[in-house]
Amino acid sequence: MSKAQVLQKENEMMDNAFEELLKDYLNSHHSKKTDIIRKAYQFAKTAHAGVRRRSGEPYIIHPIAVAHIACKDIGLGSTSICAALLHDVVEDTDYTVDDIKDLFGEKVAEIVKGLTKISGGVFGEQASAQAENFRKLIITMSEDIRVVLIKIADRLHNMRTLDSQPVAKQYKIAGETEYIYAPLAHRLGLFSIKTELEDLSFKYNFPEKYENISKRLEAEREKRMEVYDKFSLPIMNKLNSYGYEFVMKERIKSAFSIWKKMEAKQIPFEEVYDILGARIVFKPHPGADEKIECLKIYNLITSIYTLHPGRTRDWLNTPKANGYEALHVTVMGPDGQWIEVQIRSQRMDEIAEKGLAAHWNYKKDYSLSESKIEEWLSTVNELLKNPDSNAMHFLDTFKLTLYDAEVFVFTPKGEMKTLPSGSTALDFAFDIHSDIGMHCIGAKVNNKLVPLSYVLQSGDQVEILVAKQQTPQPEWINYVTTVKAKEKLTTIFKQSSKLFRKKGEEILRDALEALGYVVKKDFNNETIKLLLDHFKLDSLDDVLIKIGKEEISLTDIPEFVKHKSRKLTIKSLTPSFLMGKSKKKETIDNKNYSIAPCCKPIPGDDIIGFKTEDGVIIHKRDCPEAVKLKSQYGPKIVEAKWEQTKEQVYSAGIEIEGIDRKHILMDIVKIISEDLNANIQKLTVKTFDGIFNAKINVYVRHVNDIKKICTEALKINGIERATRINEHDI
Repeated sequence: MSKAQVLQKENEMMDNAFEELLKDYLNSHHSKKTDIIRKAYQFAKTAHAGVRRRSGEPYIIHPIAVAHIACKDIGLGSTSICAALLHDVVEDTDYTVDDIKDLFGEKVAEIVKGLTKISGGVFGEQASAQAENFRKLIITMSEDIRVVLIKIADRLHNMRTLDSQPVAKQYKIAGETEYIYAPLAHRLGLFSIKTELEDLSFKYNFPEKYENISKRLEAEREKRMEVYDKFSLPIMNKLNSYGYEFVMKERIKSAFSIWKKMEAKQIPFEEVYDILGARIVFKPHPGADEKIECLKIYNLITSIYTLHPGRTRDWLNTPKANGYEALHVTVMGPDGQWIEVQIRSQRMDEIAEKGLAAHWNYKKDYSLSESKIEEWLSTVNELLKNPDSNAMHFLDTFKLTLYDAEVFVFTPKGEMKTLPSGSTALDFAFDIHSDIGMHCIGAKVNNKLVPLSYVLQSGDQVEILVAKQQTPQPEWINYVTTVKAKEKLTTIFKQSSKLFRKKGEEILRDALEALGYVVKKDFNNETIKLLLDHFKLDSLDDVLIKIGKEEISLTDIPEFVKHKSRKLTIKSLTPSFLMGKSKKKETIDNKNYSIAPCCKPIPGDDIIGFKTEDGVIIHKRDCPEAVKLKSQYGPKIVEAKWEQTKEQVYSAGIEIEGIDRKHILMDIVKIISEDLNANIQKLTVKTFDGIFNAKINVYVRHVNDIKKICTEALKINGIERATRINEHDI
């Protein structure tokens, strides 16, 4: 094929992709402003002419795909489609935002400007600088939500085409997606996109596990559909007999959700029993109330199948914070398994699938659900006003606002307050007013006195007790979960910590100078390490603050510095996660490495490395700290794998549970110590109402050793569960 023929074929491919976009736009409820969309396409096509993606396809295919997602999956209109088509023009070509403004108007230009601020992702070479850009994006979001929606569409297409990227970059982009983009999509009500982003992140973070679960889902699909057909037919017949216009379809749990459940409960694929579900989307009868229609369908379903009494979820009267409305009912199917049915009207379904935010800020008739988006943005704006918050702290705190599970509690006068699930009495106090939170001494919940750390439940009636002389205590930071409370307390403690740190540094300098040492501006790393080891703390700041608070004494300081007659200087500290006891240096691929103390991977675990000044630190790939590091320090990712070296043992945790009986502990110890020749480091045992529970630290050489111990333990009479756990849980 000649070059001219190749170019002609590619040109047809581009135009066909654009026409598909236009076709979906014309089928939407938006005004049919096709002229400006065609103009944006031709402009972007010319601007990106000759440029190709890493995969080899013409670059313009990417903006078209982003615009298509924004239109079809999110429901955005012509302004957003134009901005999506043009979103990389300013970043990648000589055109400016002013050029976009002159040709396409101020709104399109502003959205393109917002998107350009974080081109390439939330994080780049310098995490803090890019996190600052993310803060700017969130500011823009409060003015025009479409910036974030298009950015999510951009990320989704990048994830769909991640195969062409090198492995290290795949980890970086997948980690960033799991850390911030999927939760953000969920918070904005983009459920389908959130699910796909999670699955794609899972695919690149854990390719083998993703492949295994996907194959199992496909292999059992036919059997699952037989169960669904048998289950759904009576319901469909009943709804038809009552004249409902509806669509009922199966709902299969995603690979990522299945894996998360397997990990959380330490169960195999076979024991995930809620893989199959169903969804009913109905058209309300003329003039009928949607909520009442949902309840009628609920009654029809429960007249056929037995209701699970504890698993009905009413999101009709109290929609989720992201606008989600539906009624969920779980019933016992004909094959003896629990099946959840989601009941939605067509309007509810559109919000659930495309996201409430697509309609926010463009309609005059705000609904109750839409106002929840405004409440969330108000919370985010409060967070943005904190002048002491650095960009990385902002990002971590912002993530707290992305989770939408809620509790509904009441004031003594009966006013309902909505708080995130897990909120405490102290969170409630801060939610009422910051001054009440600052002077809170306790609370009464349902007329009973409770501590500040009491976790609230839906339906609780809460009265806050205050005293003028009360001041915030350091342990309070562990009692709160809401952004508002954490920010207020963090600001106060940060201010007082600065004063104590300064006082502590003066005391330490005076103590060292009294011993005859000349102390320059700073201390050296060796002295810092001596201080940290001596006081068993993680950072120099912790040492100085505790000295300033007079919580630790320097009376024995000559003992650990008397043999150091050099001048002392402070330099930068290594990150706290390198300070663990497991920092034993080995070599991997000719690099120094250390095992991360937070997750302590052992041979056989999926691992990932991160470059530091001291070498490479190795984490389990699903370690929460590693997920965060992948998203923030992509260029420092090192692909790591275990290789054959000298035999070495590693400490691991195992939990064994079952029916208590005589000699059960002896049987367990015999299998581990005698039959499998493994050494036990630590063992704790509890029994309660006939249930036996043992948590064991054991030395192993490979993950397979843990599997073997668990397999053999399950053969012991009375043992019901044997699984690996984090050592920190022992």
